[in-house]
Amino acid sequence: MNDFFLSLLLLGSLSSGGPMPFWATANRYGLMPEASGATALLQAYSITDPEKAWQMGWGVRSAVTRDSYHPAGVSGAPATRLLVDQLYVDVRWKNLKLYAGAQQLGNSAFLGSGESLSVTGGSVLWSGNVRGVPGVSLHLSPAAIPFTQGRLRIFGSWGEFRMTDRRYTVDPLLHRMMAGLEWRVSPRWTVWAGLDHYALWGGVNPENGRMPLTLDHYFRMALGMHAASGSKSDVLNVIGDQRGAEFLRIKWAFSSGWSLTAQHDIPYDDSSGMRFQNFPDGVNTLFLSRNVDRREWVTAILYEYHNTMWQSGTRHDRPTTDEEKQHLDPSDEYHYERHIIGGGDNYFNNGEYRTAWTNYGRTIGNPLFFPKGTHAGTWDPAGVTLGVENNRIRAHHFALSGYLFQKAPYRLMLTYSCNYGLYRVPYAGESQWEKDPGTVKETPLRQVSMGLDVSVPLGNVFRRCPMSLVFGAYADKGSVLPDTSGMILGLKCEFR
Repeated sequence: MNDFFLSLLLLGSLSSGGPMPFWATANRYGLMPEASGATALLQAYSITDPEKAWQMGWGVRSAVTRDSYHPAGVSGAPATRLLVDQLYVDVRWKNLKLYAGAQQLGNSAFLGSGESLSVTGGSVLWSGNVRGVPGVSLHLSPAAIPFTQGRLRIFGSWGEFRMTDRRYTVDPLLHRMMAGLEWRVSPRWTVWAGLDHYALWGGVNPENGRMPLTLDHYFRMALGMHAASGSKSDVLNVIGDQRGAEFLRIKWAFSSGWSLTAQHDIPYDDSSGMRFQNFPDGVNTLFLSRNVDRREWVTAILYEYHNTMWQSGTRHDRPTTDEEKQHLDPSDEYHYERHIIGGGDNYFNNGEYRTAWTNYGRTIGNPLFFPKGTHAGTWDPAGVTLGVENNRIRAHHFALSGYLFQKAPYRLMLTYSCNYGLYRVPYAGESQWEKDPGTVKETPLRQVSMGLDVSVPLGNVFRRCPMSLVFGAYADKGSVLPDTSGMILGLKCEFR
């Protein structure tokens, strides 16, 4: 066996008009053509030997794309772009691994083989919908806690990165902290729970100038504290643009060779979300899969229900009462006149870091949170994206995978969503914002997206270099995205 893996994918994409459908580009690391075009994708990485305590590694995933995509009202020639998703080296010692370079930050094995079937990839915060970011990070794979007979294990990640795309606040830094616990209840039952937290901070803001980068601000930022000085938001709230997710996952392995995984993934954008005031918001997943490699017609089935309608309530604050003012400091202008309730979390958006939770125009987390300009057709992946326009959704997602005629792996996905836009800027109809819950009949924009991917083995062209024909068919129908259909066709060669 070689000590590295190498694959080359050459493909063309064709759309019936305008952009490619949703599932042709979503969760493909931002490396696919946005419209009719072509791409050459190279992926290579070292193969880990689990028997070695010390080991060095590397990885690269990059593409050259050419497509004719332009925002509505803009014309021009097709553009050719070099896109880098991963370019890193790493050093591993037992359960610890140190990365340096451009890397993906999502939980790559969160749902195992179900990752490619899921809308979020098992992580509502980092879904695989965007390219990786450069920086350094330290990862701890599940390690047994002493005196627990290996039943309790901890895992986590700590990293510091820099955003390199065009943004409203230029060149911000990105901090990431993830910590979790794995409980092996029995040989069949396993439970995972954890917290995944991110913070955008620093950079140059058009209104406030250069945001402070000091050691004191770093520790305050990492601990989720407010600043002693700086912008109004940093002083009143927390430093930077902070958000995260809490997750709970349970897996049961059947004796028949199948396993069932259930997960609740909860986003938060402020302290009210961390107190679970935003319940029942989140992504709920059921994933049924084969534990053994058998080439059957169906080897995995996934269902996800997305609900992010509540966002901790319909009001952020209310006027303080005369009785409450007796216990407040009149010099505290912000809290003296208002009582903070905590509603309107407005996931993936921020007032000072207005590009917020997007990277190179694409939403970093849940891809169903469409970036601003999507509905109007003015979205530009090469421009400055000002956050997301749609974070209040109800969606059902169905997916399955297996092998056609025991030879060709496939995946089939169908997503139905009701999209309400934002509390303050709904897509249609009257807003529920600052009204009592249930007093407004809100109007959603409905959307259906489907996708089918098939890989047909063609045999070995060279020794240890199997080739496959890659085919995909996709379609969108609804009121948010353009009604389009599209396909991709390509050749993939892998060297092992």
